[in-house]
Amino acid sequence: TTNNTNCSFQRQCPDGRISRAEFEKISGPALPQLDPQGLAHAFRSPTNDDGTLDFREYIIALHLTSSGKTHLKLEWAFSLFDVDRNGEVSKSEVLEIITAIFKMIPAEEQKLLPEDENSPQKRADKLWAFFNKGENDKIAEAEFIEGVMKNDAIMRLIQYEPKK
Repeated sequence: TTNNTNCSFQRQCPDGRISRAEFEKISGPALPQLDPQGLAHAFRSPTNDDGTLDFREYIIALHLTSSGKTHLKLEWAFSLFDVDRNGEVSKSEVLEIITAIFKMIPAEEQKLLPEDENSPQKRADKLWAFFNKGENDKIAEAEFIEGVMKNDAIMRLIQYEPKK
């Protein structure tokens, strides 16, 4: 759970930042199949010139580098989006995480994205339109998981698969 992850992170990284080596040490047991490609991109994030991640970026890097059942990854993604833990996500919560994930996409790849997916706002808008939600509506966890599982194009909006 995120709470346990936070405690471990704070213990290992009291200054609130984590290096790639520390990330691999903490995450290794939890994520035996770390995606080295995703990890490299996470640590090249333009938000950190010093090659470290803060806790939010650490959580997103965990998400990006995990392999496993799609349903479990989506439950995890939902809990990441659900900042206030009320069992629903608002568009602003989704936008916040999509923005952080988007920063992981190298600039040259961002230029190749479809017109309606080439910014975090456009991605959040597209996701919201897919779920047929108004600006102030919320999406419940079951609806989110079921909808994303049925649509690869929507799945693509909430993750970043590094090019091999």
